[in-house]
Amino acid sequence: METPKTIFFLGKPGSGKGTQAKQLAARTGWPMFGSGDQFRAIAEEDTPAGRRTRLEIDQGLLSPPWFVEYLYLKTLFTIPHDQPVIFDGFNRKIEEANLIIAAAELLDRSFVVLNIDVSNNEVHRRLDNRKNESGRADDHFVQVRLEEYARYTEKALEVFRNAGACIDIDGERPPEEVAEDVARAIGLA
Repeated sequence: METPKTIFFLGKPGSGKGTQAKQLAARTGWPMFGSGDQFRAIAEEDTPAGRRTRLEIDQGLLSPPWFVEYLYLKTLFTIPHDQPVIFDGFNRKIEEANLIIAAAELLDRSFVVLNIDVSNNEVHRRLDNRKNESGRADDHFVQVRLEEYARYTEKALEVFRNAGACIDIDGERPPEEVAEDVARAIGLA
């Protein structure tokens, strides 16, 4: 299997997708772009976009597709064609999924979506722990975030499955085991 040029991580909140994206970036040296990191940075700005983004984060809501699409395309268009890249959390709505497929075709970039799969009970357990450790504002809205996932992200995953680009990974095991499954899924192991 040829390793895809573009790797996307998806999963429920607290699934470990960000951890796995960072581990893959450290293992390969490929650049990683996280939508959550970018949104949190924008939310710190004293601008209309920053204030609106902060409000959405504080309520546990997903950002509008056009905003995510802008950040994704801005990033993608700066990457050399032969440079592999990792994206964390850029494809959570149907519109975003369709854009990713169209952009990959236009730029002739192979891609895969790795869905780090965990149960809702595991999400609650992990986010309760993370909330106590890090105090992330969006972790206070676990149920809202799970509802957003069910309402939007599950449908986006179906778009990727129908395109033959989605691989489910069991995320309820130790992070090291999940990382090995990730490497196998993209042809690195």
